[in-house]
Amino acid sequence: RQIYQLAGLKDYDRLFFPFSFGPFIGFWAAFEGASRLGNFVIAGGGMSTPIRLQAMIENEATVLCCTPTYALRMAEVAAEQGIDLRETSVRMLIVAGEPGGAIPATRARIEKAWDARVIDHWGMTEIASLGVESEDRPGGMYLLETEVIAEIVDPETLQPVPHGETGELLITNLGRVGSPLIRYRTRDLVRAGTAEDPAGRQLLWLEGGILGRSDDMVTIRGNNVFPSSIEAVLRELEEVAEFRIDVQTVREMHELCITVEPTPDAADRLESVQDAAAKALKQRLGFGCQVKGAEVGELPRFELKGRRFHRE
Repeated sequence: RQIYQLAGLKDYDRLFFPFSFGPFIGFWAAFEGASRLGNFVIAGGGMSTPIRLQAMIENEATVLCCTPTYALRMAEVAAEQGIDLRETSVRMLIVAGEPGGAIPATRARIEKAWDARVIDHWGMTEIASLGVESEDRPGGMYLLETEVIAEIVDPETLQPVPHGETGELLITNLGRVGSPLIRYRTRDLVRAGTAEDPAGRQLLWLEGGILGRSDDMVTIRGNNVFPSSIEAVLRELEEVAEFRIDVQTVREMHELCITVEPTPDAADRLESVQDAAAKALKQRLGFGCQVKGAEVGELPRFELKGRRFHRE
């Protein structure tokens, strides 16, 4: 209930859940919670993406709950079918499962395609759904300290870090009867906000949301690099439809190899897309990396969490 209240869910909202109810249980609680609130909920399991788009439009869904990756995939398929998502009734997308909702470029691409507000959301199977961006305060998310004890610590020493510094989020959720955990290491990196809450809420504010994962970090030529920082660069390039990140070991050192796939409109300019990606990555990361090209449709698409990061 708190998550939906902060997100700005209305009584009239119709929620569409475009995924199958399998082992990934991330949105099961969201589906059941909206149902208990009395909202109209639509399960989109067992459908292809085109059929899901049709069902979403026919049922006049106003809220979409999915991963950032699938929000972009639905937009891609809609464009292929000549569907203008900006003309649909969807007004808000609640995204979770990946850091995309907290990456400005990814968020902007979703909002542009759908002409709808993106609300970032966070949780884990082990500890439940606990974080959400509020309708009136973008740029981060609230952690529901009414449900858990939260700590932000140095990933190496596990000692607390001051407010305003980045650290790993630890969660103690003794109130969860079926799965109580003490100082559970989420591996998610966050930063507690230091500004006074404009709405007077007494909840921990995570500035920028989930910033990355400590176990995803790789060191390239002395630079600490996160997959989310690479995505932040590539999502700013409108001619890049999809990408893949490979970390290779060359002479005992890590090297990055990025594969980019152009949009259909840029299919005949693949080399220029590669060059633009290489230039943007070098400018933002501070070092060069190999950038390869893929044909349109060559890289995999994902319905749930994207798997774009690969280590040798």
